[in-house]
Formats: sequence, C-alpha cells, structure tokens
Amino acid sequence: MTSLSDRLTRGSASAPAQVDHARRLVADWQLLADLSFADLTLWVPLHTGAWWCVAQVRPLTAPTSQPDDLVGSEVEGPAAEPFVVAHREGRPVTEGEPDWSGSTPRRREVVPVRHDGVVVAVLARDTNLAVTRSPSTLELTYLDIAADLCLMVSAGTFPPQKPLDAELSPRVGDGLLRLDAGGRAAYASPNALSAYRRLGVTGDVVGSDLARLTGDAAVDRVAGESVAAGIRAAVTGRFPDPMDVESVSATLLVRALPLQAPGAEEGALVLVRDVTDVRRRDRALLTKDATIREIHHRVKNNLQTVAALLRLQARRMTEPAAREALEESVRRVSSIAVVHETLAGSREDVVDVDEVLDRVLPMLGDLTSVGPAARTRRVGQFGELPAVAATPLVLVVTELLHNAAEHAFPDGSPGSIELVAERDGDDLVVRVVDDGRGLPEGFDPAASDGLGLQIVRTLVASELGGSLAMTSPPSHPGYGRTGTEVVLTLPGAGRPRR
Repeated sequence: MTSLSDRLTRGSASAPAQVDHARRLVADWQLLADLSFADLTLWVPLHTGAWWCVAQVRPLTAPTSQPDDLVGSEVEGPAAEPFVVAHREGRPVTEGEPDWSGSTPRRREVVPVRHDGVVVAVLARDTNLAVTRSPSTLELTYLDIAADLCLMVSAGTFPPQKPLDAELSPRVGDGLLRLDAGGRAAYASPNALSAYRRLGVTGDVVGSDLARLTGDAAVDRVAGESVAAGIRAAVTGRFPDPMDVESVSATLLVRALPLQAPGAEEGALVLVRDVTDVRRRDRALLTKDATIREIHHRVKNNLQTVAALLRLQARRMTEPAAREALEESVRRVSSIAVVHETLAGSREDVVDVDEVLDRVLPMLGDLTSVGPAARTRRVGQFGELPAVAATPLVLVVTELLHNAAEHAFPDGSPGSIELVAERDGDDLVVRVVDDGRGLPEGFDPAASDGLGLQIVRTLVASELGGSLAMTSPPSHPGYGRTGTEVVLTLPGAGRPRR
C-alpha cells in the first residue's frame, strides 16, 4: 500500500501545502470520530471522475458502521453525488435517506476539507443507525462539539497548523470539558470531573473559570500560569501545545482546542488525561538513565587510569618485547574506554561506531595513517550498534588494522590500507584490505597463535556471532602487490537501530 502522501498526490491534493493539511487532519481525526460516534473516511477526486478513499478511521466510542477497509476503493455515479456537491459547493452535505443496503444501516454526512480557500478533499462521516442511545447530556455535548469541528474543517480552521502526536494527546474518553466564550466550563464529563478531583480541586468545576482553576491547582506557579495561558489562548482562537499540570497528588495532561465554527457559539474544547503514573515512570527512567551514564563515565575514567598505569610501566621496561606487549594493552584498554565515553554522553543504548572509530584510529598513529608508512582510509558507514556489540567490534577493527600495519609492510615501505563497511541485506560486512606482501605461504588464520588474531577470533565467534575470513587475492585492482583482505561478516548488524 502506498503512503498517504502518495495517495493524496494522486488525487486533487497535489500541492505540498494541501497534502500537509490533509495529513494533519488524518493525524488528529480520531478526536472527531470519537465525538461523532462515527466512522470517518477521506476521499479525493481522480482525473477519471471517480472518488478514491485515501484514509479511514473508526470510532472508539461506538460500533463501526464500516467493518470493511475502504482505503483504495473507488466510487462514482450516484454514490459519489454527495462528494461532488460538497466539493463543488464547499458545504457539508447530508444524504436524504439512510443507507439500508448493507449489513449495517448508516447515515452519511460529507464535509468539504478546505485549505486556503480551496477544497482539497471531502470527509465522509458514517453513523451506525443500528445502535440506539439515550440522548444523554454527554452524547449531545459530544455531537455538538463534533458538529463545530466539522464546520471548522469545512472552513479550513481545523486541524491546527502544528502537527500533533496523536498517541500522546488525551482522548475523548479520558476527560472532556466544554468552555463558553468567557472561558467558563459549560460541561465536564464524569472522567474529567474525576481527573480534577485527583488533581485536588474540591469545588465546582462546571461554571468555574477553568484557566484559573487549573492554574491554581498546580504546585509550580510558573507551570500553572503557562497552562492557564494556554486554555485562555484556545478560547481566543489559538491552538496551544498540550501541557502538564502537576499538583501534590496527581499530574494531568491538558490539551485545549478552540471551537470557533462559523455561525456557532464560540468557546473551547479541553481534553484532560491523568498521567500521574506515566510521569512517575518517566522520572524513574530518567534517573535510571542518568545512573547508567554515570556508570559508563566512571568505567571510562577507570579504564583511562589503567591505561595510564600500563603506559608508565611500559616506559620502565628494558625488554623490547615486554614494552611492546604493554603498549598494545594500552591501545586495547583505551579503545574500550572510548566506547564507554561515547555511552556516557548518549541517552541511547546504541553507539555510533563511525564516531568511535574516528577517535580510536588516531591511537594507532596519525589520523590518516596506521604505522609509520601505511596510509589508511575508511569507506562506507558502520552506523549504530548496541553497546554490547560495539565494544567487541571496535576492538576487532583496531586489531585488524594494527595487524595489517605491522605485518603487511615490515620493511617500512609505503602502502595503503582500506577499512570498508558495507551492507548486505541485514548483515554488516567489514573488510580490511591492504596492498602489502600478502599472507605467508600456508598461513592458516584459524591456527595462528598470535595474540591479536586470537583476540579477534574469540570476539568474532563469542561476542559478535559473526564469521571471519582472510585471503590473499591473486591481484588487487589498483595495487602492484598482492595484499591481504580480511572479511568480517556480522549477521543482523546492518538493520537500523532507531
């Protein structure tokens, strides 16, 4: 199935601003469906004269009248006549008679979706007539608000210009209040009353100045004034961002929307949700995240201390082999420390491997060289990996680069080393290619007793779950010598991490 933007572009909503307007409506129309007790479908005209359904949503407050998925379906002829009239005349159209032909009787209203004076699509509201309800105050309030929002859709004043994360917004069933033109609560749903009681409000909510009432309940006066200002802004016709109001006993998420339908009474709609437990968990996660980052910071500091001690010890060694072994240990410990330093500065449990390698490679020599004569360059992107995989990968790469610089050019002759990262489906393939002297005759990397290769084999098999291959190709393009190619394959490491 194509994206909503593609489907809109195929129809009449071809300008980017028109597409964005329709997308914002779809992002926020669950509110309208719940208030209407109706299914909503969005239709655009095609060049063939037919009408194409590009989006659909079902209400959470009533049984659906459209159990089938209508997205991608087309209608034309008499069935499309209400669409044509609403689109041409720019006004809502209600079918004269209900549709009794299907398994579920329904009544359809078609609302033009206007943007900058141009009707770019039509919105169909299908109400299930098989459901009988008593005309309660709550239901009548919902329907009145839905009617106002539909008129605002027709006038082009809804949805708001700023996209909203529908998952984070309060829903109709969480708590709803309707305000009059003076900002006083004309109606509050039972859930809204309960939410304000948990907030610590003991007086009457209905009839009160909701902005003042909500602001006074906040522990933080500055935050309370901000929420109150947002509610007042909605009454005057603006769309404020959702905000939290926190008291001693509870935290409410408050979203206010203006109700300024042409010819209707002005006011505002306020949705509230009790997010006390959610915010408590958020704070716990932030505390845990800060603790973990502090641990990474301390581990990094401890590793740097160990590296400094090993470096001091290496300077006191008179045996060249012992000094070289200690210097290699310093390099390995420092590589691990860089990974922990990256984690200490990140809020995610993933590591940007390219950033780490750019900081580790200078430890092997110059930023653009590994060893005294071999020049290296990095090709491709490693991307992000979980911390548990990033540390062994960085160690493996540094070992392979150091091994290439040490053994491919023993006589100090100039040469080149390439570190290449590639994607093969979901796999990450890392190649270390040099143009040095190649592998010795009969060399078996699996049987080598060199410490560096032993570390590489152990990390690849036990930590990364990958495979390692070393070859000396007959000829390497662009190089005069045979060289060596090491190929490291990591299954699943090429998938995006965010």
